[in-house]
Formats: sequence, C-alpha cells, structure tokens
Amino acid sequence: MNQEKFCPLDHTMNLIGTKWKPIVLFHLIEGSLRSGILQKKIPGISNKMFTQTVRELEKDGLVQREVFPVVPPKVEYTLSEKGSSLKAILKSLDAWGAKDYQSATI
Repeated sequence: MNQEKFCPLDHTMNLIGTKWKPIVLFHLIEGSLRSGILQKKIPGISNKMFTQTVRELEKDGLVQREVFPVVPPKVEYTLSEKGSSLKAILKSLDAWGAKDYQSATI
C-alpha cells in the first residue's frame, strides 16, 4: 500500500460509510441479536439490503455470524473484536444526532 495515498478516514468510510452499516453495528453494541430481530430494529431496510449489509460487515470482519443447526434456521449476529472497537464512536454519533435533532426541533 502506498502510504502517501493512504487516507485513514477514507478507509474507515469504506468499511462503515453506507446508510445501513452504522445502524446495524449500533444495534449490536449491547450483544448478539437474531437476524429477524436485528432487521426489525431497522425500519425501512429491505430484506435484500439487510442481507447485503450484514454480509459486507461480516466480510470486513466487523460482525460475526453464527448459524445454529435447528429448524427453522436460527442465525445470530455479534460484533467482532474489530467491530467492538467502534462502540465509542457509534455511541458518540448517536449522542450527536440526538443533540442535533433536539436543537433542530426547538
């Protein structure tokens, strides 16, 4: 990798910079969630987009997917160690959004 052209923020945004990735990660801060429950916590996300998002997060090492051998199939998502390192950042973004929303609605 050419260090002169490497931008840490660009790298970070490539990992978490879509509309849905930070939201998925944020909902996993408190622990593992079953696939259906996680998806229900994200209003507006389609099945296709949910699947694409969690697959990308898994590929990038931010979440872990565990499939349980039961019928019907049970799938849980958990933050990986790498994903857990984003907790403080995600909580800060959430707090900033809450504060900005409150000031915008006054």
